[in-house]
Amino acid sequence: MVKLYDEGVFLRNGDEVIPESRAAEAGIADAAEDARRGTIAYSILQAHNTSGDPDMLKIRFDAMASHDITFVGIIQTARASGMEKFPIPYVLTNCHNSLCAVGGTINEDDHVFGLSAAKKYGGIFVPPHIAVIHSFMRENFAGCGKMIIGSDSHTRYGALGTMAVGEGGGELAKQLLQDTYDVAYPGVVAIYLKGAPRPGVGPHDVALAIVRAVFAKGYVKNKVMEFVGPGIASMTTDYRNGVDVMTTETTCLSSIWATDEDTHAFLAEHGRGDEYRKLAPADVAYYDGCVEVDLSEVKPMIALPFHPSNAFTIDELNENLEDILHEVEVEAARIGGKKVNFSLLDKVVDGKLHVQQGVIAGCSGGNYDSVVQAARALKGANIGCGEFSLSVYPTSQPVALELTRRGYIYDLMEAGAIVRTAFCGPCFGAGDTPANNGLSIRHTTRNFPNREGSKPGNGQLSAVALMDARSIAATAAAGGVLTPATDLPDETWDEKCEYHFDSAPYKKRVYWGFGKEDLGSALVEGPNIKPWPAMEPLAQDILLKVCSKIMDPVTTTDELIPSGETSSYRSNPLGLAEFTLSRRDPEYVGRSKAVDAVEKRRVAGEDLAEADPALAGVFDALAAAGVEADSKATEYGSMVYAVKPGDGSAREQAASCQRVIGGLANIVSEYATKRYRSNVMNWGMLPFQMEGEPNFEVGDYVFVPGIRATLDGELTDIAAWAVRADGSVDQVKLAIADMTPEERAIVKAGCLINYNRQKNA
Repeated sequence: MVKLYDEGVFLRNGDEVIPESRAAEAGIADAAEDARRGTIAYSILQAHNTSGDPDMLKIRFDAMASHDITFVGIIQTARASGMEKFPIPYVLTNCHNSLCAVGGTINEDDHVFGLSAAKKYGGIFVPPHIAVIHSFMRENFAGCGKMIIGSDSHTRYGALGTMAVGEGGGELAKQLLQDTYDVAYPGVVAIYLKGAPRPGVGPHDVALAIVRAVFAKGYVKNKVMEFVGPGIASMTTDYRNGVDVMTTETTCLSSIWATDEDTHAFLAEHGRGDEYRKLAPADVAYYDGCVEVDLSEVKPMIALPFHPSNAFTIDELNENLEDILHEVEVEAARIGGKKVNFSLLDKVVDGKLHVQQGVIAGCSGGNYDSVVQAARALKGANIGCGEFSLSVYPTSQPVALELTRRGYIYDLMEAGAIVRTAFCGPCFGAGDTPANNGLSIRHTTRNFPNREGSKPGNGQLSAVALMDARSIAATAAAGGVLTPATDLPDETWDEKCEYHFDSAPYKKRVYWGFGKEDLGSALVEGPNIKPWPAMEPLAQDILLKVCSKIMDPVTTTDELIPSGETSSYRSNPLGLAEFTLSRRDPEYVGRSKAVDAVEKRRVAGEDLAEADPALAGVFDALAAAGVEADSKATEYGSMVYAVKPGDGSAREQAASCQRVIGGLANIVSEYATKRYRSNVMNWGMLPFQMEGEPNFEVGDYVFVPGIRATLDGELTDIAAWAVRADGSVDQVKLAIADMTPEERAIVKAGCLINYNRQKNA
């Protein structure tokens, strides 16, 4: 089904994969370094690179997009940094928290702020319920050879010939300030598709098969996935969109696909046929690896809790129910401990797995083609009046309009499905949250343990499994008994879905303000919208208190700052920060705020050793160990240790919430994603790494002398000292992976806002 090559490959004529070790015998005379320039990714990246150096990219994007969890903070950051207007098309959607109010006006206040910002600075404002962010961008802005940046991790429009990148808010603020996205030229991995999907196999099945194969190995981490091969032609463009959006779950940097006439037809249907051009690799192109996918061998998949890579074919699961489900129960016990009563085996009745909920939603499941296929499977069916329920969220109003016009909404509703408006909520726990210990099957993008409303620390753990809309519909037709779509007759499925794009909902409801800025108009700020608090520049020496130590193999952004109802406080940095690590380490916030209170006293002129008696002992211990440390000049901050943090969302709040309550650094084994590490640096925190087990515990301290000067030089060997509660001192070897000159300057300035103020002064 999926094969990973253990070496680089040449692709000849777009359809012949030749391992590098066999290049000579295959008659390939091109050097790998030369043939690297033959990829689609290379041409697009260099066309947007302003550095003049093909190896160190400084990218300017063609457009950008944010949703209502992120756009207030981005605009506040850019305003504070000197932004005058939006220099490129900037789309503000309201697809995340529109139905997630925790009380009061705070959610709608953010929407009103967004509209007022679009009018003031020249933006594009998409009201609530009109479109999911990625659907809107695919329908209106993606085009061949373009680059788009979004503040949502699933910013992926590769199937339309657009290289898109999901990053934290700081990187979008840089674009608003006409700065650049700086990154070393990434590796490019070929995703070679051959064959054709069998009837009933959908895009989520293909995507999950790829995620299963590559995630644990880090095969495409921070690389570009370039889809090539004859199998592309077997998929409609909307089908390709469904595969493409899930590439984020591989931890790749971006994606791009070869384009064809079907791509052209999609763009033309959306009124943008002139944005089509054929994208294909050169006659000979070199890739840093290759993932070969035989589409004809892909079967309906299910990704069990608690990660998209925990994937099996539904047949595999049904054949090994007890063993596989037991392993998930063991993992649940590790995550939730004694607080969680979690079971899956109790949902096996007469050898069949019964699920309680189905959801088809968001940027992946709500696509037109997927909803059509679900409607075809459910035409004339009866979901029943038992525990099982099904909700369907079309991804945009134009999609819902066409589904209604062609009768598919009728078929869904007549079968017992609930049809809702465009909303990302189910994906992050703000809509159709499953019951505690309930099993929900979802055509959405993530099933992390702290997502979809789960709160393991409070004893609440929902089980979410990812599946394609086709198999969800087949399961719904069976009353909730897990059923692969391939069990239905082949004639059920026809992937060639007729579609007419009607732009009336966008023309009548979307505010199209790019280039129409009114700088004299006022921003409308509700009482919960607060500016970023002031942050101090980095001192020469720093003392870090260990305020959390997380030894899990991976820490997601949903653990660093929970999704769901907490996101309602997204526009209040200090209010949102109260939830930092709340589902993973509830004591962290109190510890970090105590550190911050002492640091504020130091900034006001006090000696650290006098402000906190415990710190007097720390400095005495350092002196006894022969380490010079000035308690008056040393900056004091909190630190989180995690093995591999940052998998998941691009939300900058995962880093900013640490920072605004005193965070000064992370120490990790490695960072799960570039975007989280970038967020850490943009908020003025040091992205330390260390090898081996940490020799400190919560409550201990790590002293790092001369760090400000160190940032001007080599970062591979940074001397530090751990000070324990008993007064013992041990040396710690830290390092920081490569940082650009701008990233070093941002951290020294204390955050991106400070850096830009200094630059513009």
